[in-house]
Amino acid sequence: MTDVVEAAIPPGLRPYAESMVGYRIDGASPGTHIGMPSGTITLVLALDQPLHLIGADGRRGRFDTVVAGLHASPAHILHDGFQHGVQLGLTPRGAALLLGGPPGEIVGTSVDLAEFVGPSARRLHEQLCDTPGWRERFALVVEALFTHRDTSWEPRAEVEHAWNMLSRTRGRAPIAGLAEDVGWSSRHLTHCFRQEYGYPPKTTARVLRFRESHRLISAGRPLTEVAARAGYADQSHLNRDWLAFAGTSPTRWLREDDIAFVQDTTSSPGRS
Repeated sequence: MTDVVEAAIPPGLRPYAESMVGYRIDGASPGTHIGMPSGTITLVLALDQPLHLIGADGRRGRFDTVVAGLHASPAHILHDGFQHGVQLGLTPRGAALLLGGPPGEIVGTSVDLAEFVGPSARRLHEQLCDTPGWRERFALVVEALFTHRDTSWEPRAEVEHAWNMLSRTRGRAPIAGLAEDVGWSSRHLTHCFRQEYGYPPKTTARVLRFRESHRLISAGRPLTEVAARAGYADQSHLNRDWLAFAGTSPTRWLREDDIAFVQDTTSSPGRS
């Protein structure tokens, strides 16, 4: 049995969250779900049982609430065929709202939400467990995490422009062109971009291109078409990036990851 419900993101929340999904999966084959690199910071509020996570940095933990920073290698979720929770795809501004600083601070790693928001993370988790409806759960998440919260972090305008262009073009904007747009050298843009987002723009562009290929493959498009539409030279190039970012080939992933569709639901850019 599978229940996946996507929330409508309130207009006031759109600068902070790309997606919010409730899911309950029961009866899948036990195994390992690959947490794919993407252009968002992932927040998971696990219900009924903790999330058994091996992060992109190799650290293992069991979390009721966890924030996974931007990463360029796969994370792994070990499961017994049952998964239940709420998952959000946060923008860098959304992550900064919770962290109180630039999202680059947690790049490549996963951290308990309580480390950033304190005891309110535990209270939110308890309330979600006691609340049966998805709509009510989504309202609790918005109230607890985004209402009455201020951020002191603002990205530099030049760096934010580069981020937005990379996101809008799904990783296909040339870095030299972005540097020219903002009047900086490519080297200076790379330095400042890394300071704020944790990765240089070239790596970010590759991750966003991979994310687009992930979305198209999840939608059932042929690999040759995916390679062309996502900006790869050919299918071999696509396969190399999948091995680098996902640790597996697209065909093997489709064959072996029995709950792959949870992240698929939250990986499409521009959802609301």
